[in-house]
Amino acid sequence: PEEKKAIEQRGTNNVDAYNLFQMARHIYLSGGFGTQRGADSVKRLCTGAIKIDPDYARAWGLIALVIALREVVTGGSGAEGWAAAERALALDPSLPEPHAAKARVFANRGDFAAAMIEAKEALRLAPQSFEANMAAGVISFQALQFNDAIPYFMKAKEIIESSFFPVGNLLGIYVSIGNQDLARQYAEPTLARTQPVLAQEPDNGIAMGYAALAHGVLGHSDRAREMVSRGLLLDPDNEIMKIFFLRAYAVLRDADAALSLLEELSRGTLSVRVLVMVKMMPDFAFIRDAPRAAAVFAAAEARLGNQNTASRS
Repeated sequence: PEEKKAIEQRGTNNVDAYNLFQMARHIYLSGGFGTQRGADSVKRLCTGAIKIDPDYARAWGLIALVIALREVVTGGSGAEGWAAAERALALDPSLPEPHAAKARVFANRGDFAAAMIEAKEALRLAPQSFEANMAAGVISFQALQFNDAIPYFMKAKEIIESSFFPVGNLLGIYVSIGNQDLARQYAEPTLARTQPVLAQEPDNGIAMGYAALAHGVLGHSDRAREMVSRGLLLDPDNEIMKIFFLRAYAVLRDADAALSLLEELSRGTLSVRVLVMVKMMPDFAFIRDAPRAAAVFAAAEARLGNQNTASRS
């Protein structure tokens, strides 16, 4: 009876649906959304849970969140993720995850004010929600409000101690603001939390990205480059991973490698908004004015301008 009651508090009274959702959330928390394979696995598992229990709002919410996260890479419209979020909220208006998903959709469109409204609504509904705190932190980071992002990632770190996302993002923030002491402080736990994931999933691009940045901050130049080579071999299409590798090269002050990777990213499907954000990040000041970088950023800004014009017409 106690187990059944616990399952019902998770949004369903069906054990099979609950177990499928838990498997999906485990993949999500271990960085699986960063690969198309992982995102598809989360969607399949949640879809399986919904087939068993069509009113399982948390499964709808996780589908919405994963789709929104993937659209950072694909530059999609967000329509599919938004629809899943609306379905989740229709079933359970108290859920934070659908609002976190909507926040990511707005952020992907460059509307950070609307994104933060949704993130704060998620936090109002569930201050202890890992997803809500992560959404607020990432949106603050994307808006280049680095100091605002820190408390959200600190809170997320306390909620799920095993996750490498909060400590990895704190590492990234301190790299961006140039606080080397705190960057080094968070590099060690980032490695400690990515290692178990990589032991189980050697091709997890997101974990490799955080690990490469951590090695770079700690001065492990050879280990950082080894991680980059491994990642590009095992998961060559993972553009989120390549952003972290780009930051690792920035830490190592390897301009040629950073410029080559930046050019490679510009030829992929990565959202132009991400490239424009990269231009503004302090990490890349050392290559920003290089002719090769300037050409990439100018092309990205032109594409973004065309997209904005098309969306208004």
